Amino acid sequence: MKPRVLIGYSRDARTRDAFERAGCDAWTCDLLPADHAQHLQCDIWQALREPWDFAVLHPMCTYLTVSAAWAYKDPDYNRWPGVGYHQSVKAGTLTGRERREARDRAVRNFCALMALPFPVVAENPAPSFLNTALCPPHQIVQPWQFGDDASKSTGLWWNRPAQDIGLPYLTPRAVVAPRYVQGKPRWANQTDSGQNRVSPSATRWLERSATYPGVAKAMGTQWGAHLVARGWL
Repeated sequence: MKPRVLIGYSRDARTRDAFERAGCDAWTCDLLPADHAQHLQCDIWQALREPWDFAVLHPMCTYLTVSAAWAYKDPDYNRWPGVGYHQSVKAGTLTGRERREARDRAVRNFCALMALPFPVVAENPAPSFLNTALCPPHQIVQPWQFGDDASKSTGLWWNRPAQDIGLPYLTPRAVVAPRYVQGKPRWANQTDSGQNRVSPSATRWLERSATYPGVAKAMGTQWGAHLVARGWL
């Protein structure tokens, strides 16, 4: 019987396809539709009612990332009259108490995912607020370690010790060398100053959240092989 694998908060077929090629019955799950058949368009907790042997989860990082730390503070109208912050706030952006409450909900959801009764690896940017609210990531990977000319520090959290479930950390297989700007490494997705090249747009968050092909392949190939070898975890 094939191990059942859920790739949650994702509609990207690359990770799913890699697990499928390794011999798993793999599905994606997201609120958005996907262009492949093995996709569950629903809330993640609805999908988790089904039996799964393993899950790779990509919960939203909006309120877990350490970027935009200023927005978690209460506005200071004495220092910034009429605005409350040192920069303009885009429409729809949560600030102050509302943003802190959203972060607390995100942390509780992440902890609930880590409490699932089967093996789970969850992905979020590293560093993250989770480093102090929960624990540091068990592994940090970069797309340039797996054949992609890009830098994106990605944390991976296991819901139980990797050695207990026979699921190893990802092993880099194709390191891409950077260019150097004033002695600092830079990859193709970065400007010379180190900023991400993705232009501002309504879909910028979706573009930046996508798993790079090399990392997706490594997850499916390396973890899928272990799942199939064991039958299930």
